[in-house]
Amino acid sequence: MERTERTTSGGEMNGTMAGSGSGSDELIFFVNGKKIVEKNADPEMTLLTYLRRKLGLTGTKLGCAEGGCGACTVMLSRFQTHTQQLLHYAVNACLAPLCSLHLVAVTTVEGIGSVARKLHPVQERIAKAHGSQCGFCTPGIVMSMYALLRNNPTPKMADMEEAFQGNLCRCTGYRPILEGYKTFTVDGGCCGGRGRENGCCMTNGSGVEKTSEEDVDEATALFSTTDFAPFDPTQEVIFPPELMSLSKGQRSRSLCFRGDRATWLQPDTLEEILRLKWKHPDARVVVGNTEVGIEVKFKNMVYPVILAPSFIPELNSVTHTEDGVVFGAACTLSHMGAVLRQAVETLPPHQTEVFLAVLEQLRWFAGQQIRNVAAVGGNIMTASPISDLNPVFMAAGCKLTLMDKDGSRVVQMDDSFFTGYRRTVLRPQEILVSIEIPYSQKTQFVSAFKQSPRREDDISIVTAAMSVTFTPGSNVVEDLRLSYGGMAATTVLAKRTANRLRGRCWGEELLQEACSTLAEEMTLDPSVPGGMVTYRRTLTLSLFYKFYLTVLQKLRQQGVNVEEVKSDCVSATELYHPQTPSSVQIYQAVPKGRSQDDVLGRPMMHLSAMKQATGEAVYCDDVPLYENELYLSLITSSKAHARIISVDTSAAERLPGVVCFVFADDILGSNATGPVVYDESVLADGQVTCVGHIIGAVVADTQLHAQRAAKAVKIQYEELQPVVTIQEAIAAQSFYQPIRTIQKGDPEAGFKQADHVLEGEMHIGGQEHFYLETNATLAVPRGEDGEMELFVSTQSASKTQSLVAKALGVPANRVVVRVKRMGGGFGGKESRTTVLSTVVAVAANKLKRPVRCMLDRDEDMLITGGRHPFYGKYKVGFLNSGKVMALDVSYYSNAGNSMDLSLSVMERALFHMENSYNVANVRGQGFLCRTNLPSNTAFRGFGGPQGMMISESWITDVAQSLGKAAEEVRRLNLYMEGDSTPYNQILDQFTLDRCWDECLSRSEYQQRRAAIDLYNRQNRWTKRGLAIVPTKFGISFTAVFLNQAGALVHIYTDGSVLLTHGGTEMGQGLHTKMVQIASRVLGIPYSKIHISETSTNTVPNTSPTAASASSDLNGAAVQNACEILMKRLEPYKNKNPKGSWEDWVKSAYFDRVSLSANGFYKTPDLGYDFDSNSGRVFNYFSYGVACSEVEIDCLTGAHKNLSTTIVMDVGHSLNPAIDIGQVEGAFMQGLGLFTLEELHYSPRGVLLTRGPGSYKIPAFGDIPTTLTVSLLRDAPNDKAIFASKAVGEPPLFLASSVFFAIKDAISAARAESGIKGPFRLDSPASAERIRNACTDRFTKLCPPAEPGSFTPWSVQV
Repeated sequence: MERTERTTSGGEMNGTMAGSGSGSDELIFFVNGKKIVEKNADPEMTLLTYLRRKLGLTGTKLGCAEGGCGACTVMLSRFQTHTQQLLHYAVNACLAPLCSLHLVAVTTVEGIGSVARKLHPVQERIAKAHGSQCGFCTPGIVMSMYALLRNNPTPKMADMEEAFQGNLCRCTGYRPILEGYKTFTVDGGCCGGRGRENGCCMTNGSGVEKTSEEDVDEATALFSTTDFAPFDPTQEVIFPPELMSLSKGQRSRSLCFRGDRATWLQPDTLEEILRLKWKHPDARVVVGNTEVGIEVKFKNMVYPVILAPSFIPELNSVTHTEDGVVFGAACTLSHMGAVLRQAVETLPPHQTEVFLAVLEQLRWFAGQQIRNVAAVGGNIMTASPISDLNPVFMAAGCKLTLMDKDGSRVVQMDDSFFTGYRRTVLRPQEILVSIEIPYSQKTQFVSAFKQSPRREDDISIVTAAMSVTFTPGSNVVEDLRLSYGGMAATTVLAKRTANRLRGRCWGEELLQEACSTLAEEMTLDPSVPGGMVTYRRTLTLSLFYKFYLTVLQKLRQQGVNVEEVKSDCVSATELYHPQTPSSVQIYQAVPKGRSQDDVLGRPMMHLSAMKQATGEAVYCDDVPLYENELYLSLITSSKAHARIISVDTSAAERLPGVVCFVFADDILGSNATGPVVYDESVLADGQVTCVGHIIGAVVADTQLHAQRAAKAVKIQYEELQPVVTIQEAIAAQSFYQPIRTIQKGDPEAGFKQADHVLEGEMHIGGQEHFYLETNATLAVPRGEDGEMELFVSTQSASKTQSLVAKALGVPANRVVVRVKRMGGGFGGKESRTTVLSTVVAVAANKLKRPVRCMLDRDEDMLITGGRHPFYGKYKVGFLNSGKVMALDVSYYSNAGNSMDLSLSVMERALFHMENSYNVANVRGQGFLCRTNLPSNTAFRGFGGPQGMMISESWITDVAQSLGKAAEEVRRLNLYMEGDSTPYNQILDQFTLDRCWDECLSRSEYQQRRAAIDLYNRQNRWTKRGLAIVPTKFGISFTAVFLNQAGALVHIYTDGSVLLTHGGTEMGQGLHTKMVQIASRVLGIPYSKIHISETSTNTVPNTSPTAASASSDLNGAAVQNACEILMKRLEPYKNKNPKGSWEDWVKSAYFDRVSLSANGFYKTPDLGYDFDSNSGRVFNYFSYGVACSEVEIDCLTGAHKNLSTTIVMDVGHSLNPAIDIGQVEGAFMQGLGLFTLEELHYSPRGVLLTRGPGSYKIPAFGDIPTTLTVSLLRDAPNDKAIFASKAVGEPPLFLASSVFFAIKDAISAARAESGIKGPFRLDSPASAERIRNACTDRFTKLCPPAEPGSFTPWSVQV
């Protein structure tokens, strides 16, 4: 979004600016009230790097380095001399150039409060409302909220939702964050018991327990607002007085900052910047660095001269003229939005059509942090073909003023302005000074549209702006401009169509003509970048149709006689306005009379939540730098399958800071590695088998130097033919052995008994974990006996230890792995963390110095693999009643270039192939496809969701082919108590039927279904859908030996307890639950118990923290250890019954009794054999049911999640707040998997989606408008600790209820076109798939190209 010119190699660098001498100027700014004078400001350094590495302020996190996740949000404040006002705004520190901060005050999360001093209410409320799980995104969310409150102490709910558009969270599902922060808003704050309607927090779902006769112990409060410290806006940190006087006192002057490769010039007059641009025509003009920052980081661009215009009054001014509003090119988008909103409020409506169109695009333009710094001029000059604003400027014919040192010229923004991909008519010496956005005419109507995969903070697929002017008093088109982005290499005008429609009457005939002409004019090459060709072409027509209807409505309002918009078409013209979400959480309260000290079963806050909210929680990369520490960067393959001919490091060796390179021959131990079978290498040796395959590494003094050197290493390959997709693997018979089969009954006989047999298939896309904290390792050699200590962000400390020891060639007892916490894991840190840890350890061992590496988001997404894509083929036999008699299903998973955990993943898919349905005759087969993609791995659900998704697909097909309601067919086939699964496990303590009935009643299913049918009859272009889906998830590692755990408990003589166990904390609250268990068994308050970290030298040979079983296994081990200690203390309690805990502990110590104990647990009676199909696979099952309602826009494919009701059986919850957090977090992750998240690979196996810009996880705006989560009451589980049940993975699949609700809505749309019966819908149900499935008159005009006649941009892997 930044100002850009054509780039040729850099201009000459002699001569500096007047008055700056030969060196750099001093950069003066403040951080958290402290003055900083930087004498050597580097133009290429970001604020984030400076905060973390120079100032040691590690609260601000690195999540993506592209301004897409908000983890690095900080607040900037500056005094504006021309308005004499203070301006506070949130920005992404990962993009903010250090040099842009002259005379700015920076506030980071550490600056507003701390656990040691006092928490700020913004920090306290997110923690107490359970809005922080892994905590890595929390500081950024805290700072977004803080910046909002600094500008507006009494925000509305809508202001808050806007403030969070640029923040992502992967753990919580967002609901608790909004719930906690609702208390700051005018519509959701605490009314002090005055009971405002809807405004009282007591009625808003976060209030006190409801008491009705029958549900005395049904609780809905997970936190109490009375615990919150009051918020007093007058007590905020003041703007530094010294900075105020510096800002007021300074005569503005030019600044110059010089770095190794770049010079930052900040002129203070227009004349000066024009002179500099004449001298350095290739210089980039940078305001917010939101475009140039990305190019430098990800496209390896080098810009020797950067011009910063933010001090130049003419480029920042706003003037109102008689024709419109003129904005200086350096005006930020948020400032432009504020000015236009003001204009819309004060001007007559007919003048503001263009302004409203711009504002409509700004609503969904990036996130608040980007809009706060990105300049309108940058947006125009970047000349992106998918710019959101340029089509509006073009349709409105905005005038641009360009200048160079010899004068100025005004050009109109039309189709001649953009001369080619990212090129404009500006000459190299010219700069864009201002843009005039015109008032609209009386008979002019303007609309703007943007269609993207996700609504908020997303890159467009197609964007459009349309402007029509009529002859006054008529419906005759006088002028028409249709501008599209995303349909060519530049923003284009549909001139042919417009010319054809001029002088015509606005009516049905014009519409038909427009559509057929547009379909001819707006063509795309079938292999165009970005793909989705049919969808994009259809959108050009669909969006015009929306415009057509909107204009008809407006003409009628003006009294022009045109045909009326039919009532069933009105919904197609409505703009999307999000509704504020509301939610209810229901759980069983602890029995009355239980001691307050016994916290088991109470909604206790996550033990680290406070530290996470203040930025004091230490993650792997926050460990302070060692004295002689070095940084490592990986050298990875750019080919999917190739032999390495040569590796040339000569250019990289000459770069500054480089210390050494690490390749396969530096490995002293074994180069063979892998979590189960050793079929991988630590570093590639002679051959690479995927893009992102690690070939070697560079070690240098800083991250920047290491990364630059890694990019400078030249590798020559001899390319081999890659296998990329499942279909290619099937064709080549490229499978790993064994091929698993489970069979029960006689499928052939079952098909003969059936009235109908139906076949189908489905593809389920993969998923990136997108833990907010990428993989990180710090390896510290201990200098003797080959000892090494590693700090790793991993779920598998023991596996890391053994594989590092193997690579170093030392016994495991020389390697200690320590895990404090992870910023999210989700299975992505179960086995794939070792690909990084082993390399870092080898480098540290070679140099005998500490070495650190935290992957950048794009590297992490490229290297570490994700959820397995699955392809399922099924044949199902059923009776007329809907009862399923026989099933034959084959699963194919894309395993990638090594086995990893793929066999276990496939086994779990097969164990869940019937989901919750009793099928007497069933056969399932699982094939692992060996492909040239990075090895896919564990991901929450571990194959279960893919297995169950296929079963829900066939149950839906059965219902559709019989014309029956899907929920009837599901209920008919549902398991009952005592039934047996395909793997011959009897279902006892079966609660699924109870969950089903409660979900039907809580969701008011029948009334909802009737209302939806009515809605669908009344609306042609929007449809609603409803689905209710059950899940049954088996709990245990399918590999029997992993079902064990250990714990170690020390009691110190002061009575404090140190607890450690084999599980790791990744946000799921495991440590919190373990402390609750120890507190119950030892009978002491939880404040006396502490867990420091997980480490291999305290509890050895641990299983990975995975399979949802960690609370069961480690909890039982903790219980075991604590019971041993209680037995030892018993004599002293009996001797002194009135004594305190401390007394008993001291007595035991003086009596020389050991106060330390090891606990151990193994799950009993497990062990299944595939050959005989016998033995217990699972210890027990977790059950759940979800009902979801959605609304789809049949013209664009966009959908809204209207409501979801979840009933989950988690036994007796150990901690309802954490368990409900897990249910909601898993549900949102599943929502991403089934409706939003799409990984795109090129046909040659290159991952094209490598960051939050192109890969969309659910955002705040994606949560269902109403969300109810109920934990099933009275359902103790005697198979696990304190009658609880596992909760991590089971709820994820419930999000498929949204997918099938979408499918239900699409069926209603297809019925309008006369299409009935089952149809294939692959997952995820993206906007593209939804739109293409809703066949209508527009899709018929845009037929897809013949497969095989072109090379697609991306392939379905």
